[in-house]
Amino acid sequence: MNENEISSIIIECAIKVHTLLGPGLLESVYERTLSYELVNKGLFVECQKPIPLIYDNIEIGEAFRADIIVNDKVIIEIKSVDELNPVHYKQLQTYLKLSDKKLGLLINFNKKLLKEGIKRIINGEI
Repeated sequence: MNENEISSIIIECAIKVHTLLGPGLLESVYERTLSYELVNKGLFVECQKPIPLIYDNIEIGEAFRADIIVNDKVIIEIKSVDELNPVHYKQLQTYLKLSDKKLGLLINFNKKLLKEGIKRIINGEI
């Protein structure tokens, strides 16, 4: 399964979670429920996956943590904020670069319509 196929399933599951729970909850709630839905779709899900950083030829083991990585291909960064800020995009871009993944989804569940809160980030593009 490629990144686009995985992202379609992720978006479908995120919409289901948003429809059932609505906006305004903690990010951790959305992370757990979205993970549950993705596993039920048969996907391999890793939550709070450490992403190491190499600095001056030294590995800093748990420099960052990705909210969810799906099938070792797509990173999901979950937010529940009024508006996404440039730093949120940069955060996901950094995770993609350090983990050498191609695609990330930045999902802000604090929107009336979830489609307004879903942003695709491709490694190397901002």
